[in-house]
Amino acid sequence: MRGETVLNLETTNYIENDTSLQAAEIAAQNDLFRKALIDPTAAIEMQTKGIQGQVFVTPGVSGEGMEFQTAALAAVASDDQFDEGNDPYGDHTFGTVTVRDQKLFWKIDLYDADYTYGSDRPFDPAVTRRVLTIMCPSEY
Repeated sequence: MRGETVLNLETTNYIENDTSLQAAEIAAQNDLFRKALIDPTAAIEMQTKGIQGQVFVTPGVSGEGMEFQTAALAAVASDDQFDEGNDPYGDHTFGTVTVRDQKLFWKIDLYDADYTYGSDRPFDPAVTRRVLTIMCPSEY
């Protein structure tokens, strides 16, 4: 299928043995997951690829009100500031954004399908669920 990430046996064998390929695949999935927060086309693509997850905001973020939360989601969705200093593994699982002069952290944790343990195959959306948390630095 066009535009779809398909982890066939050949692709899986390459990824299983190459951590840089794993990181690149995880980064692409994480970027799409975040973009889908504000982009309906990305949300459809995310569903097509089987990428699933949940989004949480901490009390410090929710306490700022709905408009602030909406702005925070938009900032996280469009964050593209990654380098070796803030993304040492290249998987785009953590970032910082500023919303109304307030610095926020966001992080994506990669769980198994039951949200119980870390995923054994975080590059494989069939067995991985994402949890995106948006928080104030004091809540980290």
